[in-house]
Amino acid sequence: MSPSAAAIPAETRREERKVLAGTLVGTTIEWYDFFIYAQAAGLVLGPLFFAPLGETGAQLASWASIGISFLFRPLGAIVAGHLGDKLGRKKMLVFTLIMMGLSTSLIGILPTHSQIGATAAILLIFLRVLQGFSAGGEWGGAALMSVEHAPDNRRGFFGAYPQIGVPCGMILATFTIWILTTVIGNEAFLNWGWRVPFLFSIVLIIVGYMIRRSVEESPVFAALQERKKESSAPLGQLFKHNTREVVLTALIFIANNAAGYLLIAFFATYASKTLGMERGPVLLATTLASFGWLIFTMYGGVLSDKIGRVRTFQIGYALVAIWSIPMWFLIDTANIFWYFVALFGLTVGLGLSYGPQSALYAEMFPARVRYSGVSIGYALGAILGGAFAPLIAAVLLSNTGHSWSIGIYVVVISIISLVAVSLVKETRGVDLHVEHHANHVEP
Repeated sequence: MSPSAAAIPAETRREERKVLAGTLVGTTIEWYDFFIYAQAAGLVLGPLFFAPLGETGAQLASWASIGISFLFRPLGAIVAGHLGDKLGRKKMLVFTLIMMGLSTSLIGILPTHSQIGATAAILLIFLRVLQGFSAGGEWGGAALMSVEHAPDNRRGFFGAYPQIGVPCGMILATFTIWILTTVIGNEAFLNWGWRVPFLFSIVLIIVGYMIRRSVEESPVFAALQERKKESSAPLGQLFKHNTREVVLTALIFIANNAAGYLLIAFFATYASKTLGMERGPVLLATTLASFGWLIFTMYGGVLSDKIGRVRTFQIGYALVAIWSIPMWFLIDTANIFWYFVALFGLTVGLGLSYGPQSALYAEMFPARVRYSGVSIGYALGAILGGAFAPLIAAVLLSNTGHSWSIGIYVVVISIISLVAVSLVKETRGVDLHVEHHANHVEP
């Protein structure tokens, strides 16, 4: 083999590794930022920013502030998706990363209600809105950068990398809070320590920016740029030809996102505040259980390359539905071991219904509207799924007095997502290039 022939595969492999590292590190940082807020909302933000509402009202307002940002995800998805289909995946990835990092860091220096009154809550919600706008455009770009660089038979594996950024971000966020509360104690954490994880985002943003800047633009987008007339109005083309796919991508995501946000934000608060379990061990157990989410998300991507995206999703959602009620009886033992088992068991189905998502969504849309399609569908699914899941869980618990009622809620939305993904014709192996414009939904 000639040196030049040998150099091409080596260069390709290097670029593939850079893409995988860029999508993984970037999404990990983005979701660290997002999850730090979710964790803080359950632990400290209520009394610090919504004190006049009373203890219960402040906590409900804190949960609601998580959901507010989701309402602005579609706007972020529309803007970033439109520009991503016009200007490129890479530029939007860098932009959303910086916006998320700046808004997160600013939360770390916000004065509280005791210092500036109601203005504190207004500023907090404004920065939360910026987080939501950023997150709306982040996932689609990362998913497409990975999938569009992938060999046809490994799209599920490549697409799993931005997906595992979610559990990686959760592990990093939860572990950071656990370390802080263990080292400085709960009182110091409530007084000033909660700010440290937000400020730490500055360091992460610098690292992520350097990695993402080094990644080449998606080859599918590069080919699309050679035929610019086909992308003259990507957003208009999306709703003209692919509205049904947008609706289905939203419905497919709702159960995973809702159950995921219970894992991220609700379980630890319920265990420590309602069951009276010690916060440190609860946070550590939640962190360790999140490794299951990471493992099964990666496995879900790999499995989808073998048995198909739809079948892998179906298995995942069936497992989530089966586990959603029994896990509460384990959690309610207030035993840290069974708490860990309950959460880890949930991550099996979560991972299998999350790992194939990047590949499935990318394969459902033609290239010229792909960024817009996957981003908007993902953002709408997040509103219907995770936006107010912790708030809904708190209301169900308050009204029924039974934690397993939350499990019924998860079962219902899991069935909705299972039906939605079952309406999609298997996409594995479709052509991702600009010529591809097929409807992959079964009539």
